[in-house]
Amino acid sequence: MDLSVQELEAAITLAERRPARGNALAPEVSVLATIYALMIFRRAATLNTDHLASDVQQLLHGWRHNQDRPDA
Repeated sequence: MDLSVQELEAAITLAERRPARGNALAPEVSVLATIYALMIFRRAATLNTDHLASDVQQLLHGWRHNQDRPDA
């Protein structure tokens, strides 16, 4: 599955809504932000998520599943 920079930005925004522990980024936000930084550094418009770790794929799948829900 391909993921665009804009989709990744939306996933980060959703993940940021979850409470963090102290001043640190929530683990989900940290992982997504790292992927985002690499995409920007490589000037990649999309990323094939098939090569990401399974927990990251699950996180992105959950975001895609919830993105159309108004309460998500």
